[in-house]
Amino acid sequence: MAKGFKAPKGQSPRGMIEQIQKLQEQIQQTQAQLAEETVTASVGGGAVKVVMSGDQRCLSVAIDPSLLAEGDVEMLQDLIVSAVNTALEQSRQLAAERLGPLASGLPF
Repeated sequence: MAKGFKAPKGQSPRGMIEQIQKLQEQIQQTQAQLAEETVTASVGGGAVKVVMSGDQRCLSVAIDPSLLAEGDVEMLQDLIVSAVNTALEQSRQLAAERLGPLASGLPF
């Protein structure tokens, strides 16, 4: 037991370790599920779409070919950055929704 740490009354150190191990398993399962879930961000009226996994991996970027014909590289770059950032934020929110309840189960 960590120096200075006192287990909650009525809970043995062994019980707390078992509870933490169970929680670790639940977190690992949830993280595996997040890796399979996706979010899609669309910007510019659907001109740029980014698909990202729940574990914050960018899976795909789709660009409407008409944007390439216009030749406005700066606008395209801005749209891509915006779509990636939006997808990343959505992915983080998804992870927080899934993992948040597990964090409340921590015994300390």
